[in-house]
Order: sequence, then C-alpha cells, then structure tokens
Amino acid sequence: MSTDRYQSPLSERYASRQMQYIFSPDKKFRTWRRLWIALAETEQELGLDITDEQIEEMKAHWDDINYEVAKEREKQVRHDVMSHVYAYGVQCPKAKPIIHLGATSCYVGDNTDIILMTEALRLVKKKLVNVIAQLAEFARKYEDLPTLAFTHFQPAQPTTVGKRATLWAQEFLMDLEDLDYVLSTMKLLGSKGTTGTQASFLELFDGDQEKIDKIDPMIAEKMGYQACVAVSGQTYSRKTDTRVLNVLAGIAASAHKMSNDIRLLQHLKEIEEPFEKSQIGSSAMAYKRNPMRSERIASLSRYVLCDALNPAVTSSCQWFERTLDDSANKRLSIPEGFLAVDGILDLCLNVTDGLKVYPKVIEKHLMAELPFMATENIMMDAVKAGGDRQELHEKIRELSMEAGRTVKEEGKDNNLLELIAADPAFNLSLEELQKSMEPSRYVGRSKEQVERFLETVVQPVLDENKELLGVTAEISV
Repeated sequence: MSTDRYQSPLSERYASRQMQYIFSPDKKFRTWRRLWIALAETEQELGLDITDEQIEEMKAHWDDINYEVAKEREKQVRHDVMSHVYAYGVQCPKAKPIIHLGATSCYVGDNTDIILMTEALRLVKKKLVNVIAQLAEFARKYEDLPTLAFTHFQPAQPTTVGKRATLWAQEFLMDLEDLDYVLSTMKLLGSKGTTGTQASFLELFDGDQEKIDKIDPMIAEKMGYQACVAVSGQTYSRKTDTRVLNVLAGIAASAHKMSNDIRLLQHLKEIEEPFEKSQIGSSAMAYKRNPMRSERIASLSRYVLCDALNPAVTSSCQWFERTLDDSANKRLSIPEGFLAVDGILDLCLNVTDGLKVYPKVIEKHLMAELPFMATENIMMDAVKAGGDRQELHEKIRELSMEAGRTVKEEGKDNNLLELIAADPAFNLSLEELQKSMEPSRYVGRSKEQVERFLETVVQPVLDENKELLGVTAEISV
C-alpha cells in the first residue's frame, strides 16, 4: 500500500473486493480483448479474410495484458485504446493487422462500460435481495411486539417492531423492481463506427447490407447479450448511465431512511445495531455505543444521492453525435457510485443481521404514552357504564392536559389513569382502567399486515431469487 499519495476510501475502507474487481484495470482491459476477439470472429464468419490462426493467437493472450508496453505507447500517442491495440499486436504479430478492424475506440470503451455496469448491477441485486431477506426474517420475529409509533417523531398510535421493519423492506423492494427493469434494458453499443452510421463496414463488406445487419446481433450474442442499441451516435446514449445511477440513488435513499430510524431507536435504547466485544464507541467517553455503522450508511448514501446528478448533467450536455466531456466524469461517477452502494449494502447486511432489540425498554416507553392513546377506549367503556359521551370527551381532554403537564413540568410518570379513576363521571376503578392497558389492543392489524406482506409480497421475490440468497458481508472498519 502506498502511503505517499491519495487512496480512495471507497476502495480502502468500504467496497468489497468483488465490486472493486469489476471496475479494475484487469477486468476492463480483458473485456476490451474479448470484444476484439468477438469482432474478429464476427468479421471472419461474415467472409472477411481473417484466419483461425489469427483468432487463436488473440485468444491465447486475452488475459495476460502487457501493461508496460501499453503505458509506454500511450506516452507517445496519447490515446489509451490505440495504445492497447498496439500492445495486443505486440503479443499477437499474426493478428496485428486485423485487431480493431473497422471499429472505433467506443467499440471497446462503451461496450465495456455496459458490460461492467451490468455485472455491477447483478452484484448489487444479490446483496439487495439478501438485505430484504434479513429484514423479512426480522419482521417475522417481531411481528407482534408492540412498540410506540411516531409521526413527526411525536408519540402516535402503537405499531409493532416487525411492522416498522416491513416499511424498510418495502422501499428496498421498490429499488429491486427498478433495478430489475434497468437490467432488462441493458444493451450493448455494438460496432457502429465514428458517428454511428457503420460507414467503415460498408467499405469492408463492399456495401453488403445484409452482412452489415448481422454484425451487431452476432457481437451481442458472443458477449452474452440479447441485443445492441438500434441507433447511436459514436457512443451509446448517456441517458443509460443516468438510469443506472438513479437506481443506485434509490437504494441509497432507502438505506439512509432505515439507518436514520435505527439511529433514533438506538438513542431511545429500544434497538441497537451490532456492537462488537472489543469495539470502541468513543475515544473520550468509554461507555458510549455509537451507531457508527448506521451513521456510515447515511454518510455514504448522501454521497451516492449527489453522485447521481453527474450522469444526468453529462447526458444533457452531449453535443450531436458525441463530445468527450463525458469521459473524465464517467471514470469517476460510475465506478464510485457502485463502490459506494456496495459499501452501503454490506453495512445494511451487517446491521440487519445483528439488530439487538430491547423489549423491556420498548414496553416502558409504550406504557408511558399508552394512557393517552387509550382514551378513546376508556371513554367508550365509561359510556357503557352510563356516562355522557360529550361530557366525558371534555373531561378526558382536560385530564390529558393535566397529566401532560405533570410529565413535562414535574418530570413525573404519566398519571392520567389515576386522574380518570378519581373522577366519578367515569365510574371506572383504577384496576378496571389498568386492564385496558394491554398494548396488543392498540396495534391494529400490524401482525396480520406483516404476515400478509411477507407471504404475498416478499416471499415470491425471495423464491424467484433463491439462488442469490446466503450472502454475508465483511465490514473492514
């Protein structure tokens, strides 16, 4: 590891080796060579004078990149693709005359970008499916554990711990739907020429339109794709990058929302993210258990949300058949967006796999607020005992305000039940009132909603993607 120059934290601290490899030089340049082989094979099969020996020579060297030769050549010609064409030709002297025949730089550059983004999306999908699976397991486990719900972060009608987890899972499911759609639309550029007109192939194939029509489909098949784009300029539309990064931004937004909830719940001491035996929460305050993984999820997510603007601006700024002001930006925004989301999902896998729930604290917080939320039921019981609904409504309002002042101004426990029991208008004893304080009475259909959601929405998705299940994540720091 070099210590005298900048190292990207995305590689050093956050992203997995698998995602880093997808955007590595080895993967990139080996893909270039695979594309050159696919082009040569296609041209040979369509009748150009290319020998089996030339193709076999190319295949023999597709994965042993002579980087130093390419690097020295680029110093002279200032062109990365032509430098690698030259380096490949040094290793393949027989094939040298036909490497890159009829193609432009974007043939290898753009097709490789599509291939790498497709593979990266598949890795993102695998991790995303496993996050959903872990949230489903958590939701099932705590489907009927009542907890205080919040609107505006103010106490509201109770829900269950499991029901809250389904809200997180649902947003990730929406991201999965978007990801699957974008994956289904990924097409190669093919080999379209300098302005997308395939003029070079008119020359190579003596104007044979039927043969030229076969070039792109044959290349697509050899590279494992269904199709190439029907039309293009020199490049594939940069709107493709926008769609891909928007999927990543959606995942980041979902993860950020979940991590914020967990951070707030950890403050309340109701739920904690994993905390290892030797982990240090603070350099000064040894007792602290900071939600550092959830905070990191939020931090990386904000990066991705901002990064998604890059391809949108680039797409809107492409002039006519192409400009090169996309190149430097793409080299940064696409890989780093994927590396960041990869790190986010690894953290999500780690956190959701080890969430610690504290039912006693959850119950304490709920019971402190439940008398306020039970007033409608108490009022109905009092009406059944002979009370006047309108009079009781006003009395409960007044007593609730008094109990609220006791809690806020005096720091005492909620005494609403005692106040109601002492009021003869309700004709209810404290014992009768306390019997109405069963939390499960106030969570509505939370348990049933969790069960139905898991059965009808989540499980079909997990069944469809069962070959992706079983992923675990390693967190570096």
